[in-house]
Amino acid sequence: MDRYPEIATSGGKGLVPNKGITLREAFDINHGEVISLVGAGGKTTLMFALARELALAGEAVITTTTTKIFEPSPSETFLILEPDEEKMLALVPEALGKYRHITLATKRLGSAGKVDGIRPALVIRLAKLKQVFGIIVEADGAKGRPLKAPNATEPVIPQNSSVVIPVVGIDALERQLTEDNAFRPEIISRLTGLPLGGIISAEVVATLITHTQGIIKGSPAHARIVPLINKLDKEEDLSKAEDLAIKILERRHPQINKVVLGRVQCSEPVARVVVAAEAGA
Repeated sequence: MDRYPEIATSGGKGLVPNKGITLREAFDINHGEVISLVGAGGKTTLMFALARELALAGEAVITTTTTKIFEPSPSETFLILEPDEEKMLALVPEALGKYRHITLATKRLGSAGKVDGIRPALVIRLAKLKQVFGIIVEADGAKGRPLKAPNATEPVIPQNSSVVIPVVGIDALERQLTEDNAFRPEIISRLTGLPLGGIISAEVVATLITHTQGIIKGSPAHARIVPLINKLDKEEDLSKAEDLAIKILERRHPQINKVVLGRVQCSEPVARVVVAAEAGA
């Protein structure tokens, strides 16, 4: 069976229509993967949607963060809060056997409703546990904006990550580069050349995704980088997302050979997969 149900060429790239493509298929998730999510526009939603899909398929999956996330509800996952790394490691095998999907954090953060994450070094140790199919790590924060650039300490990507997924919201396009629409707009301006207050274009977003100091900053050289353009809630968003995906692939970043277009809050979270011409051959 072909990896994708159908490939139709367009503009020198392969456009893979959605015929029930799962997140697992779209991102080519295999046993032993450590998947780091960076950027903005739906990372936490993607993390839990992918974990739910894997768990329903019978796989044992860990979700966690190296920064902080809102505390998940009991309906989403089984949460382990443990500041002691050795105790946490001891709890994981039994919990995975019972729940299939667990989330790890060290402590609650006051009244903010968030939990504090774990060290990247612990992710490396967790990946060695034989019970673990995969680990999904939210490695970046964006304060709810659809677009962001990292500062000097971000993102916090474990160096055993095999897949890095930079996420952007399609709703960032055609907005002004301001604090309301982007996290760290002054850094976005410096990296892309767009003045503060300027209109965010597909060219700007493609540059930000592929820039070495942009959204994928700190990605391991061995990792596959698969951008996700998210929030395609309206029909007209799809053509904008396809145009953005092609602009990303035209940068010819050596670790990027496809872009996923999605709406991860929906029951069919993958709208399209756009692959580079050589990847779709």
